[in-house]
Amino acid sequence: MITSDSGLPPRLGSLTFHGPLSETRATRMIERLAAEAPADVLDIGCGWGELLLRVLENAPGAKGIGIDINAEDLARGRALADERGLADRVLFVEESALGTERGPVDAILCLGSSQALCDPEQPYDPAAVFRELRRLVRPGGRVVLGEGFWERTPTDEELAGMWPGAHAGDHLSLGALVDLAIEAGFRPAWIETASADEWEDFESGYRYDTEVWLAANPDHPLAAETRERVDRQRSTWVNGYRRVLGIAYLTLIAVV
Repeated sequence: MITSDSGLPPRLGSLTFHGPLSETRATRMIERLAAEAPADVLDIGCGWGELLLRVLENAPGAKGIGIDINAEDLARGRALADERGLADRVLFVEESALGTERGPVDAILCLGSSQALCDPEQPYDPAAVFRELRRLVRPGGRVVLGEGFWERTPTDEELAGMWPGAHAGDHLSLGALVDLAIEAGFRPAWIETASADEWEDFESGYRYDTEVWLAANPDHPLAAETRERVDRQRSTWVNGYRRVLGIAYLTLIAVV
């Protein structure tokens, strides 16, 4: 197993996408977006930009910008762009998306990163997210948004098993989410949600390299704190949001 300088396995090394997203679904979303022949694509909270790179591969006339605050992920994205011959068509930038002036563009990707568009000092506001996305995309342009929603109202016990301070107001229902998109000036061209299989592949893949490493290195100086972190992460899923929290993938068209 490849390890980092600390001796730990690479972060998220077994994941293709940083979210519950299958190859089949990703391909469909990319093909729909690329069919519009966008000239420019903005990926908000891009991570290593796997979807952005695939859009550029499928839309040869497009250029892309990925913005994120994680330098490690951005470095991985630049390496992938070099490997695929896309380095001259994509820019990975370490910066906040809050109030970004990187638009307007023809297409936006924002999957699991909508919090980057909101003031961290204020309660999360999905309506503000849609307003920002509408500001950043040209009329007639597309947005592919991956956003959390409650599959059903969580119980108090489930909320207690989730992230610290979790409460029922953290997410909306799918219907309420789509209504906000329409109010902000979009038409929902495609509505789909992550399957149980996609969630399980993501959640297991998220921890896979580290779990294998822990099994082989129980006495490593970093094993105890790593084990505690991974056990806590897993617990929030299996004892908290599993089959409760959903991910909606919305392909939105900005109204002219």
